Amino acid sequence: MIATPAWPPQSTPRLFVETMLAPGSLRIDGPQAHYLVAVMRIKIGDPVKLFDDVSGEWLGVASAVGKRDVTLDVTERLREREAVPDLWLCAAPLKKGRIDWMVEKACELGVARIVPVVTRRAVVDKPKEERLRAHMIEAAEQCGRTAIPELAETVKLPALLRDWPAGRTLFFADEAGGVPAFDAMRGGGAAAAILIGPEGGFDDEERAAIRAVPGAIGIGLGPRILRADTAAAAAVAVWMAAKGDW
Repeated sequence: MIATPAWPPQSTPRLFVETMLAPGSLRIDGPQAHYLVAVMRIKIGDPVKLFDDVSGEWLGVASAVGKRDVTLDVTERLREREAVPDLWLCAAPLKKGRIDWMVEKACELGVARIVPVVTRRAVVDKPKEERLRAHMIEAAEQCGRTAIPELAETVKLPALLRDWPAGRTLFFADEAGGVPAFDAMRGGGAAAAILIGPEGGFDDEERAAIRAVPGAIGIGLGPRILRADTAAAAAVAVWMAAKGDW
C-alpha cells in the first residue's frame, strides 16, 4: 500500500509575519514575496508555514501568485507557540559578523531575551538592532522555531547591574576563573542570565561590580581561550543542558 505523503511536506517554506495570524486571507509582498516567487517558485495550491511569535505556527495555501505579491489562505494552526526557557543572554556588542552569528545561535538554542551590554573594552557602542532582529528571524524560520528572542535596548553595564532583577541568577563568564559552568548552572532557580564580556574581557572594576550583584556567579568555560561569540554559544548550550529543555 502506498503511503500518503506528509502534509505539509518537510520542504514547505516557513515565514515569520508581523501580523497576528488567524484563519483568513493574508497578502505577502516585498522581500518575502520575492523569496516565495523567485526562489521557491511557489504556485497556486502550494503550502507555506507561517508563524508570528505569538499564536504559534499556521498553514497557508497560495491562492494567488503575482510578480510582486502572494496571497495565502491561512487555514489551520499546526502547533502552539513553543515554551521558552527563562534565560537571558547579556553580551557586549561585537563587530559585524561576529555579533550576527552570536544572535543567530542564541535564537537557535532557545534564549528568551538578548541584551546588548556596553562595557569599557567593547569595540562597538551600539549594534544595529534591525539587522540583529533580521538574523534572528532568519534563524527561527530555518530551524522551525515558533518564538523569537526579545531584543532589548542596548544598556551600559553599570545600569544593567544597578537595575538587576531580584531572583534572577547572573552567570558571568570570568576569564579570571570561576566555578565550572555545568556545576554552577545545575543549581539556582529557573530564571537566569548569562553575561559575556567583549574580546578584551571585563576590567577589574567591572568584575568587582558584577560580583557585588546578589546572585552573581563567576563561571569558567574550560581550559581553552574562547572568542566572545563562541563563549556565548558555549555558555548557553551548557545552561540548556543543565537547566533548560534539552
